[in-house]
Amino acid sequence: MQPWAKPFYNSKAWRDCRDAFFASKFGLCEECGDAGLIVHHKTGLTPVNIHDPEIALSWDNLELLCLECHNRAHGGASTAEGLEFDERGNLVESHSPPVQK
Repeated sequence: MQPWAKPFYNSKAWRDCRDAFFASKFGLCEECGDAGLIVHHKTGLTPVNIHDPEIALSWDNLELLCLECHNRAHGGASTAEGLEFDERGNLVESHSPPVQK
């Protein structure tokens, strides 16, 4: 998580929004139907838009994903070679073999 995003993700507004959205999807990944884990922003947060509730807190910009679908949603665009997202959505070193292109 980027340092500029930490206050937002620790905020009551985000936690309440995330928890309500999670419950509305019955805890199921919207892509594959497995157990959902991460409430994902379709339009990623930036230092500029993180304070815009239409981006940061709008259910229209959220989707519940399992870890695998969340990693796939980010593809190679948000993760460098050798990195992936863990079960809490944090960027960590990958334990998977690199994808051949």
